[in-house]
Amino acid sequence: MAAARGQKALAALPHLVKSLRSSEPSPRHLRHLPSLRRTFSLYDQINLIDSVPEDQLRFQTYDDTGFMINKVKYEGSLLVVENKIMTWSPKTFAEITAESLSIFKVVHPIPEILILGCGRYIQPISPELRKFIRSTGMKLEAVDSRNASSTYNILNEEGRPVAAALLPFGVTS
Repeated sequence: MAAARGQKALAALPHLVKSLRSSEPSPRHLRHLPSLRRTFSLYDQINLIDSVPEDQLRFQTYDDTGFMINKVKYEGSLLVVENKIMTWSPKTFAEITAESLSIFKVVHPIPEILILGCGRYIQPISPELRKFIRSTGMKLEAVDSRNASSTYNILNEEGRPVAAALLPFGVTS
């Protein structure tokens, strides 16, 4: 009996595939499927979603000197905490220290994750800096600034408490 059901299901498979191919899903339905966004690289996701609530920050583009956030161009390094944008003093990766991230000693509630945009290339994080970030209760994700801005968009869109510390993409060390 089980073999008969399996053969019947197998016979129906070509018809099912044909009907799925002929019915295109409407774009309205695709917007509600965040898992489909995950099929693109993080780089592609920077500009994937254009409609953003007014109170939510969205990185739109980046270049070697800064970032475009909600249609405003910001030059230099940035610190983004609780949907607030601040200039950030480090100009190179070597200048990123516990002191440069000391705002996280007083921010409440503390973000769940800190996304560290290292510039053009991912850099190794010093044990001292890791220890400081861990002492705040945050998790650390260190990536290049292109992927850092995109990851911020995704986590912020999901409503997760997230912060970003970003060097411009043109920074190479």
